[in-house]
Amino acid sequence: MARLQKLYNETLIPQLSEKLGITNRHAVPRLTKIVVSMGVGKATQDRKRLEEAVTHLGMITGQKPSIKKSRIAVSAFRLRENMEIGCAVTLRGQRMYEFLDRFILLALPRVRDFRGLNPKSFDGRGNYSTGLTEQMVFPEIPADKVAFTQGMNITFVTTARTDDHGRALLIELGIPFSNK
Repeated sequence: MARLQKLYNETLIPQLSEKLGITNRHAVPRLTKIVVSMGVGKATQDRKRLEEAVTHLGMITGQKPSIKKSRIAVSAFRLRENMEIGCAVTLRGQRMYEFLDRFILLALPRVRDFRGLNPKSFDGRGNYSTGLTEQMVFPEIPADKVAFTQGMNITFVTTARTDDHGRALLIELGIPFSNK
């Protein structure tokens, strides 16, 4: 069992139920999945960018990414329908908690001028989204082998019904929010 998963089951459920005033153990907010995606817009001109993004995302998450295709054509971006323009991974269970642990303890401290994540990036239903500007903050990626720096979006999907409950869950899990 992953460290954060064990922490959540043994310690955080009682703390959150007391803090949020929830009596039913199963109604306490929990993390259901983490979606990590990379949009590679320049893949329309250079196929190697998408291949490198897929390789790096697989190394970071430990799971094979699915390649995403465009739904519509946009002539201004030289984009046709069904062109491969990104990749994504959905993490659940033990891999999700292991990724979250590495994200908090290893990747975020390596972000340049990091002062905490934006506390306003909730969607109104307890889910949180953030982004990174480069994939090299993860220690799995060797910096000398990177030809193209690529950003990524990370979405934390919870069972919380409000942003306050989702924020309380993520704070207890160790996500460092800024004090804005």
